[in-house]
Amino acid sequence: MDRASPDDPSAARSETQAPDGRASFGFRDVPAAEKAGMVREVFASVAPRYDLMNDLMSGGVHRLWKNAMVDVVNPRPGEKLLDVAGGTGDIAFRLLRRQGERPDVTICDINPAMLEVGRDRAVDRGLLRGLTWATGDAERLPFPDRSFDAYTIAFGLRNVTDIDQALRDAYRVLKPGGRFFCLEFSKVTSAPVGRVYDAYSERALPFFGRVIAQDADSYRYLHESIRRFPPQRELAARMRAAGFENVSWRDMSLGVVALHQGWRI
Repeated sequence: MDRASPDDPSAARSETQAPDGRASFGFRDVPAAEKAGMVREVFASVAPRYDLMNDLMSGGVHRLWKNAMVDVVNPRPGEKLLDVAGGTGDIAFRLLRRQGERPDVTICDINPAMLEVGRDRAVDRGLLRGLTWATGDAERLPFPDRSFDAYTIAFGLRNVTDIDQALRDAYRVLKPGGRFFCLEFSKVTSAPVGRVYDAYSERALPFFGRVIAQDADSYRYLHESIRRFPPQRELAARMRAAGFENVSWRDMSLGVVALHQGWRI
């Protein structure tokens, strides 16, 4: 598992951070106050076909990444787990099954359309016990301090307006000894593979969005948001700045995604 020193110069501020008062929305900088609403519109549009699109765009590999995340979380019976930006339930259902007895998983998402998809999927799968659904913003979670044993967020951190505030609020709601896990698209570690991947995602995401979801613009935003997300070392440094300790990350698929983790000590 890779580690980075907080003094590493490569962990300095990157171009992923927009000027004061503004936030990145894909390759554009928009007024920070407007980003959350714009992101809600994107995910309201893509919610009905979100999981199908993930399968098409990743060739199903996103399932392996999510399974690997839950393997690392390794939830124990009776632990209180929080999955943020996980409205469709993809991570929460995995956590619930792994937790076994006395499951306790809360799903929090800013987008009611995504939560509606998740609730319907839970009913279809007979998952009626141990799940709590909540509408809320990752930057201002509607939960008391020190409420959860583990916090997970998969492919959601890049969509928040203020990443650093979301990290601070993640720290706030974790109990001492609680663990933070972030699965997110990251910086490919091989330059040749990175060029191929960037070219593929730039063309494939809007294409699939247009053909399958009838929404090329939303998927163009998803591609652009991936490109502007902080690379591995910078995200690790920002987690430390939010208070997390023992921060580390694991690259998957040559850094196409990375799983970061840290502890509230």
